[in-house]
Amino acid sequence: MVHIVFKEQKYEKIRKHHQELGVPWTDPTFPANDSSIGLGKTRELRGVEWRRPSDLSPNAQFVIDGFGRHDVVQGKLGNCWFVAAASVLAGVPPLWQKVVPDHQDQEWTGDKKDKYGGIFRFQFWQFGKWVEVCVDDLIPTREGVPIFTYSTNGDEYWGALLEKAYAKLHGSYDALNGGNLSDALVDFTGGVSELISLHTDSEGHKFIEDIKKNELFSRVQKEVSEHALVCCAIRPVEGEKEQRTDMGLVRGHAYGITAVKKLPISGTGLVAFFKGREKVALVRLRNPWGQKEWTGAFSDLSYEWKNVSPREKEKLGLTTEDDGEFWMPWDDFVQHFTDLSIVHLINTSHFSFSKTWHEYTRTDSWTKPERAGGCLNHPETFLINPQFRFDVGGKGDEEVIIQLSQNYNQAVQVLPSKDKLVIGFHIMKVESNREYRVHQQRPGAGTSDYIRSRHIFLRTLLQPGRYVVTPTTFNPGEEGSFLLRLFTNKTSGIIPLVRDCPPDPPCLACGCGGRPKVVTRLTVISAEGLQKNDIVGKADPYVYLTCEGLNKKSVHVADSLSPKWDYSVLFYRCKPNKPIKIQIWNHNVLKDTFMGQCVVDAKESGDPENPFGEEAARNVRTLELFERKKENAERVPGTVKVTIETFKDLEAV
Repeated sequence: MVHIVFKEQKYEKIRKHHQELGVPWTDPTFPANDSSIGLGKTRELRGVEWRRPSDLSPNAQFVIDGFGRHDVVQGKLGNCWFVAAASVLAGVPPLWQKVVPDHQDQEWTGDKKDKYGGIFRFQFWQFGKWVEVCVDDLIPTREGVPIFTYSTNGDEYWGALLEKAYAKLHGSYDALNGGNLSDALVDFTGGVSELISLHTDSEGHKFIEDIKKNELFSRVQKEVSEHALVCCAIRPVEGEKEQRTDMGLVRGHAYGITAVKKLPISGTGLVAFFKGREKVALVRLRNPWGQKEWTGAFSDLSYEWKNVSPREKEKLGLTTEDDGEFWMPWDDFVQHFTDLSIVHLINTSHFSFSKTWHEYTRTDSWTKPERAGGCLNHPETFLINPQFRFDVGGKGDEEVIIQLSQNYNQAVQVLPSKDKLVIGFHIMKVESNREYRVHQQRPGAGTSDYIRSRHIFLRTLLQPGRYVVTPTTFNPGEEGSFLLRLFTNKTSGIIPLVRDCPPDPPCLACGCGGRPKVVTRLTVISAEGLQKNDIVGKADPYVYLTCEGLNKKSVHVADSLSPKWDYSVLFYRCKPNKPIKIQIWNHNVLKDTFMGQCVVDAKESGDPENPFGEEAARNVRTLELFERKKENAERVPGTVKVTIETFKDLEAV
């Protein structure tokens, strides 16, 4: 993974210089004044003083007694999303240590006081790169107390300095006033974020059924065990942001999920209250305010905990303090919370996972007028957007993950929320050998949500074949840069489609080196009534196509005399009058065997010599199969269904 240095401020060089000077560093690019706080918060706050931790506490330290999820507390800034993300991050040591590298070396206490440089460094994932951000330790305070994020231990400052580095990356503290928790978790991990809506609207109408609810719990439990970071929120209704519900939860507020467990309740007297179940699914959450907790079942001082043994409580790490962390039943969780975000860590170097993924990335831009066509709602311009092809291998459905991220400016400054575009992407199943841009809408294989967000996620199953993914803005004419990330189980690659058709001349697309006159799309849909000639083994038929020296082969269909392929191929042809040969073969371990063939004309649909007429491109043809003889070939059992579309315009497909 590529690392870059923000503002070209090299940590080691600056620290060494100021250690030798004996004077702590003062950052000129993020000065201790109102410009770094931001206009909105500056108007709201009065009496701000920028102080170093050593001025605030004689025992100031970067980290005290290790780091943990209880360390950070939200201050007078609407960045609960950031604080919740930092809390979740601190619960996974390898991830925290990636964001806060060499934290012990950055400590300034003890024998290092005389070599203090006043500089700290942090790392954030931005648009496919890890960015190192350096900050001085001047913190905005009022009456000797940090105004923004602070620690539960007044002598500890890693949370405040992490917040300062993140504010510097965004341009100011005020830029953190309202944001997306999953965006922060992506910045902390380089993972991919998935948003799951538990309710259909802010009125709390439930759509998640009991079966789906249980499946989701198992999935979240598995994701957490594989170190995914999970967070949640209650969508606010009009005028009720940060108001508490009757059960103590806060609307429009971000919570971090710190544990997912099943609690045995057999013999506790609670079985009658939970429909006779032997175990209750529980989720542990943390409010970044450090207080204000859930007051329902399994809240800190609830009746339910009185029936649970001390041993089980110890296993769960139960505390009964108003520290902002609490347990609640999963059934209540999906009833009260509306949004769940999961940041998946895919194929990272920190952990070993049960599945190995391959990652492929591409960066590109939406530029008008030629590459900014908007979403599918604008069919006349949709296909002018950037296009990328990828292949799905294997014999059955394969899981594919795609994330689309919109970029920030060239200085790696984070895009303000108001400037984010509504973005998404669409996946099309295309011909198995497509190498040029799609000009005619193809069958859809998946579409992401369209959201005003930094990251858009889709996890889906795709059949083997070739696909084109088209990232778009919602409206035509909107410009911006993006990062496209593809994760597959098998090696695939992701290739930008730049050319509209084969270069002219010479053209090697048809194998003859001449200029193509037409393009033909041949789709072999299926076959019926085939005959297996092999003495042993099963019938595993596949299609073999020949056109002007080019050969294309489909995958085989196992054990079938009526196989379905839906196998589509493009041929750029110099000799339109020369027919295309379709053969069907039986796949065998030692030697494949012939099952039948047909030869078809593939003239342009408007050609007066085309016996199939203008409707040829839209009609399915059923063709009889014959022997391989060149002359007087006899019929063999079976027929094959195909569609053939031929166009003089090479950009018609």
